[in-house]
Amino acid sequence: MKIIAMAVLASAAPASAGPTDWPTSNQGLAGQRHSGLAEIDAGNVTKLREAWVYHMKPADGSAGTRLVTAETVPLIIGGTMFVSTPYGRVVALDGATGTEKWTFTLPDNERPAVRGVAYWPGDKAGGRGKPAVIVGTRSGRIYSLDATTGAVATDFGTGGYINLRTPDVMPTGIEKPYVLAATPFVFKNLIITGGGSPDQAAALGPLGDVRAWDVRTGKLVWQLHTVPRPGEIGHEAWGGEGWKDRAGANVWGYFTADEARGLLYMPVGAPNNDRMGIDRPGDNLFGSSVVAVNAATGKYVWHFQVTHHDIWDWDAASQPVLFDVKKAGRTIPAVATVNKNALMFILDRRTGKPIFGVEERPAPPTNVPGERTSPTQPWPVKPEPLAQTSLSRDNLYKDTPEHKAWCEALVDDNNMMLGATPYQPILLERYTVNLPGTQGGVNYYGGAFDPRLGLFVVNVSNLAQPMRMVKMPDGNYANSGPLAGTRRFWNPENHLPCGPTPWGQLVAVNVNTGEIAWRSTLGVTDSLPQGKQATGRPGLGGAITTASGLTFVGATDDARFRAFDTATGKEIWTYRLRGSASATPATYKGGDGRQYVAVMATGGGQIGAELTTDELVAFSLPR
Repeated sequence: MKIIAMAVLASAAPASAGPTDWPTSNQGLAGQRHSGLAEIDAGNVTKLREAWVYHMKPADGSAGTRLVTAETVPLIIGGTMFVSTPYGRVVALDGATGTEKWTFTLPDNERPAVRGVAYWPGDKAGGRGKPAVIVGTRSGRIYSLDATTGAVATDFGTGGYINLRTPDVMPTGIEKPYVLAATPFVFKNLIITGGGSPDQAAALGPLGDVRAWDVRTGKLVWQLHTVPRPGEIGHEAWGGEGWKDRAGANVWGYFTADEARGLLYMPVGAPNNDRMGIDRPGDNLFGSSVVAVNAATGKYVWHFQVTHHDIWDWDAASQPVLFDVKKAGRTIPAVATVNKNALMFILDRRTGKPIFGVEERPAPPTNVPGERTSPTQPWPVKPEPLAQTSLSRDNLYKDTPEHKAWCEALVDDNNMMLGATPYQPILLERYTVNLPGTQGGVNYYGGAFDPRLGLFVVNVSNLAQPMRMVKMPDGNYANSGPLAGTRRFWNPENHLPCGPTPWGQLVAVNVNTGEIAWRSTLGVTDSLPQGKQATGRPGLGGAITTASGLTFVGATDDARFRAFDTATGKEIWTYRLRGSASATPATYKGGDGRQYVAVMATGGGQIGAELTTDELVAFSLPR
């Protein structure tokens, strides 16, 4: 195994992050994605320009010619930016110039975990005080790199890395695919990891257990079974042996933590197979749930399940966001979860109890033999759904005659069942189309929170997806058919969705009242006639907020980067990129004292944006 670290420019890394940094994927442990910087404001944001562009593909051609989508959120500490690239490298850059300080090439043609790295500020009292960059890989390794030089910490794990593919989480074979999709999460002196089977993998296989590792040595500290075993809390939610060797139910989004209370919040995805649950009767805890544990020990504290017996792929994936709710003269420490089903649950983060109420509402039954769906699903009293939750023949797209006719023919010619009622199960031998689709609603990126305004801001997609249950030769059932799989409810030739507009929105929720503060259309469809282009567009990647009252967001497949007024939702700056920004941006103060906003803008990704570049783009005001 060959490990390559190349020091390009000597530069000391800071021991700890400051308020003008972006030290985690979500800015801080609470997941608010809010910056205290205010140099860029509503009065000057229109003057933003590209300050520098970094091309992630190695200049020596070692990565070949193929472009790869990047969803990475860069970290910036003390003016140094740490970025994992989809081309198998981790790089440290000068945040003011984009100049490389060091590069590290992963061995064995490995790729980093998709959405970024983590940072540990060091601990002199712990015996190894050097700040470290913690890198996860797609095949389940964790590396610790010296933040100053990029050199591997050889006293970490075995030869500088730990292997997450251990026999206890690989019950059906050590050779099965195991993916670390989530960014490692550093809490004090622990590295906390999710992991497990790839999406839509077999029902049985690698487990989704959450584990914590000593950041200095790489030794296992604790492990939580996300599918509870006999005698553990939540096991009764699995009928028969539906729990045994169950894949899925893993954290593939972002963790958050309440440092003062020592609580870790984990968003757990759906169990596999995430379209069919005949072999896993029951509500299936902790699938599609937010689970709170003691961060130091992994001991269970509480859980809240957002979807019972999930057969829609409506994972709880986005980071649980921490903030305070001011209600009836009280200040309540809260945590919010928003997910693919477009519902936002605001909970007391000490207990998991809803602050604005939750009702168990009736849900439609399935017609798949042997499947037992939950008769009810949880529904927040407030806020209202963030995205569209029903679809009918009457609310298909109508604004241009050609596309209207195409969509109506798609539905009629294929006898599609449109989900007029939320939680419509996938029907047997009939295409079923729900809003939200499997992209959401809200996906892994979640929302941002402006503590001054008390507004939770999140971008949503209104993009459905046909699915159909078919009996397979082995007697099992699967989502299958020429219009099933990952095909969206759109014309594949032009990516015009068939559901009602807006196809994308930016939404703000007042967390003190539970009411929607505003909705703003997010994205344009350039291919439509003038006057009909303000449709909104589907997106992946989230928004950030700043102390100057701005919200920055890319996400949409129209290759724009935008700034909105956080208080009102008014779009006040738009910039045309060379590739869609299917990633969450970051903002920080560079070594030159100026505020920057940086975002991956490669295009590509699961919303079908054209893959055009390998760029990381940073913006600033003119000198």
